[in-house]
Amino acid sequence: MASDGVTENCLGWAARDPSGVLSPYKFSRRAIGADDISLKITHCGVCYADVIWSRNKHGDTRYPFVPGHEIVGIVKEVGSNVHRFKVGDHVGVGTYVNSCRDCESCNDSLENYCLKGSVFTFNAIDADGTITKGGYSSHIVVHERYCFQIPNEYPLAPAAPLLCAGITVYSPMMHHKMNQPGKSLGVIGLGGLGHMAVKLGKAFGLKVSVFSTSISKKEEALNLLGADNFVISSDQQQMKALTKSLDFIIDTASGDHPIDSYLQLLKIGGIYSLVGFPSEIKFSPATLNLAQRTISGSITGGTKMTQEMIDFCAAHKIYPKIEVIPIEYINEALERLIKRDVKYRFVIDIENSLK
Repeated sequence: MASDGVTENCLGWAARDPSGVLSPYKFSRRAIGADDISLKITHCGVCYADVIWSRNKHGDTRYPFVPGHEIVGIVKEVGSNVHRFKVGDHVGVGTYVNSCRDCESCNDSLENYCLKGSVFTFNAIDADGTITKGGYSSHIVVHERYCFQIPNEYPLAPAAPLLCAGITVYSPMMHHKMNQPGKSLGVIGLGGLGHMAVKLGKAFGLKVSVFSTSISKKEEALNLLGADNFVISSDQQQMKALTKSLDFIIDTASGDHPIDSYLQLLKIGGIYSLVGFPSEIKFSPATLNLAQRTISGSITGGTKMTQEMIDFCAAHKIYPKIEVIPIEYINEALERLIKRDVKYRFVIDIENSLK
């Protein structure tokens, strides 16, 4: 609830307990500061992180909890020191809304790896001591450093998943120089992150192979997303045929799976980038050492790279595949997300349904 004398100026949907059931909730956003922008939210993507914290899976959820960290909207007010944005601009906000701005990571525009800890868009303690609340809400106030310009020609609804799913795969792809035409990329998992890895890989000129346990995804991987190859990962013959054939692998799967069988598909010096969160990973050191392979982790991306990714997607007309929903459908959508029944990202139409 708002503190005494403070108007509840924002309408959102929140979970009140570990059931994770969301319902309407009024609360107060902070007043706009000199370096802030106030964003009228038009759309918000639905990420699996919304399920995790709504249901207190990590044991640290602060209720009432407002999810959402794939936020897009229109600037309605700017602070006196803001020069990058103006009223009416289309803007996105991703997984974090603050950082120390003074450490080595922040100085290198890697605020997502802030040495003092970046402030997440929801369920974190901001500089003013308030608990951050996410994009399942009517508006948000954010320091301009953590906001991103969305080109006017890029539709707002599909822009939302770029702020988490898009940057989560783009960042390691650029870090490991996966943008080399003619190289080969394996993508494990074909959800919100995986389908963006396929789209980006094709835009970079890579030969893309999709790995999945479900044959039902073959047609969409090849015909809808443009992958070059589809592999049933449980088929040992199909897997063996690709031994030492891939330059890169992006692993988006969060369920536990045998890493060794995928590592063996990498060429000498190949790079395996893990962006999912399985409970543990196990592999033989020999699988790495005997072929000079690298395994690496990554989360989202810094501010400079996030803006670069948005501009790249706009220039190459890369659009996430989305299912737009009203806010009233969010509880059903979260249940469907748990069952992986979405192609490939839910996006909430905040502007037209949050009343």
